[in-house]
Order: sequence, then C-alpha cells, then structure tokens
Amino acid sequence: METYQIKLTFIKEILGATPKDRDVYASFVADKAALDDEELAAELATVERVEEKGWTGFRRWAANGSPFLAAYVIKGFFKAACGALRRAPGTDSKKLTAFKKVIDGLVFVEPDEIELVLPDGAEMGTLERPLRAQTAQGERVALARSDTCPAGTTLEFEVMILGGISRSLLIEWLEYGRLSGLGQWRNAGYGRFTYEILGGRGEAGQG
Repeated sequence: METYQIKLTFIKEILGATPKDRDVYASFVADKAALDDEELAAELATVERVEEKGWTGFRRWAANGSPFLAAYVIKGFFKAACGALRRAPGTDSKKLTAFKKVIDGLVFVEPDEIELVLPDGAEMGTLERPLRAQTAQGERVALARSDTCPAGTTLEFEVMILGGISRSLLIEWLEYGRLSGLGQWRNAGYGRFTYEILGGRGEAGQG
C-alpha cells in the first residue's frame, strides 16, 4: 500500500455544495445511502438550518463550526478528473480501464471529514448567481446562492492506494485541479487549486 499526505490550496474561492435546507438535504442523503433514524440525525446535525431551497453551503462541525469536506468529495474529484483526462491523448488516465471501479476499490481518503482552513483573518462569504433553464413555458431564471471559502483556503488529507494506480497518475489528477476543482460551479472556474505532496513514496512534489 502506498500512502500520500496531500495539501490543497485554493486559487479561486470554493463554493459549498450541501443544501442548507435540511428537508432537501435529508432527501438527498436518503437517495444516496440507507441510514437509520439515528444515523440520519447525526448527518443532519452537520447542516445549517436555513429554510431556502436554492442556498448551498458547507457541512460544519458542531463543536467549533468549522467547515469541512467529506472524504468522498475527493474520491469523486479523482473519478471526474480521470474521466475527463481519458479523452486527452497521451495521458496516463487514458490507459486506466474500468477507472471508476479501480478508484472505488483501491483508493481511500482519510479523514472522513476534512477541515477547510481559511487564511488568517479571512471570513467566509456568499456568492449569488442566476441559473437559466429552458422549459416548455420558455426560459426561466432562478437565483442560486452559495456560501464560499476564499482563495488561500487549504485542506490536508491522506490518500492510501492499494495498487493499480501510480504516483504519476495521482499527480495527473491533482494537476487537473488547476483547471477544474471542487465544489459548486466548477465550470466557471471556482474551487480550482494547487497541490503539494507532503509525504509518501519518493520525493515530495507540488503543482
């Protein structure tokens, strides 16, 4: 097993992706996993109660209110990066077959809750933007609102790889974070990041 300690630094603010309306979030969780009442209550305790369906934010620790990302967000990024890079000629990702199953079965991220550390003196913000959609009644515009963590925010986590994925492949995915990052509205450039490999096999690297 190969283990890497990784630090991400956001070069563009990251937008929260968790619905702040608990009813909406409860429905989302119910669709994704079979939780009993006690487990669902614990999950909802990390979500702020704001009765507005178009507002997304970050899950927060009850003890100190710090925002965090779940480990599965990082694994989801790896799968999205690999899927995109498989379309690019000459990439290591293009050679990885059944990549979603490989990442699900052989890549593990810890801790389960990864703290977002804001720069000294910085505060979280809010970003509003219009969402346009074509419907049978014509174009409709709705207002979307997301909590944000500013550029310079960091997070650190550990990646454990059981096999089948090389260091160069992991670096390829992390490099992709400069172009398409984490959180809401990634296609507009939000949530992009640079990375450092603080420890693991071979020399430390960064991008």
